[in-house]
Amino acid sequence: MTSSEFDTGRILRTLPALAAALLLSAHAQTGGEWRPLFDGKTLNGWKQTPFTGQGEARVENGAIVLQAGKPLTGVTRDGEFPKSNYEIRFEGVRMQGGDFFASLTVPVGDSFATWVTGGWGGDIVGLSSIDGWDASDNETRSYFTFENGRWYKMRLQVRDDRIMAWIDDQQVINVDIRGRTIGLRPGPIKLSTPFGFASYNTTGAIRKIEYRQLR
Repeated sequence: MTSSEFDTGRILRTLPALAAALLLSAHAQTGGEWRPLFDGKTLNGWKQTPFTGQGEARVENGAIVLQAGKPLTGVTRDGEFPKSNYEIRFEGVRMQGGDFFASLTVPVGDSFATWVTGGWGGDIVGLSSIDGWDASDNETRSYFTFENGRWYKMRLQVRDDRIMAWIDDQQVINVDIRGRTIGLRPGPIKLSTPFGFASYNTTGAIRKIEYRQLR
């Protein structure tokens, strides 16, 4: 093998890794400053979601507590919210129970989706819905063991072409949404729009809720 052939082969072998690095770099670009959505003291700017059989939503020790409902309890943010190219971060804890405790419904373009955290028995994470399939049945489904009483750092990015999410810096969602149908699971979760948290037969809490626009 000549030196030129060796160099060409080495370049070709590194192209996939280089392309992946460039893609990750593009998605790592961030935009504006983080803006708080919760003052840690009151529910100003929020309203309790009118779920049938809801538990109490209250502020306690710097967090919004969603008391276990029958089955749902939630809070919804008042006002306008970006439809794409934004990032959310917050901390969530499952205090009691065994199902989702801080699931987040957000805009995705002209529709909405729910980031399910600990659904279907407590350990399923994913997006509902993609092409009509729930988080439990589409490619965003993964498993995460949540410990009751432990706070988790959560982060969600919604872009024109992709949705990504992390729990304690572990990426749990990375899905290309180009050409896909994004929507909500049929039922009362639609009351969480345009931006809201919900728990299911479970007492959960969220705090340090912030967002920023992405370039």
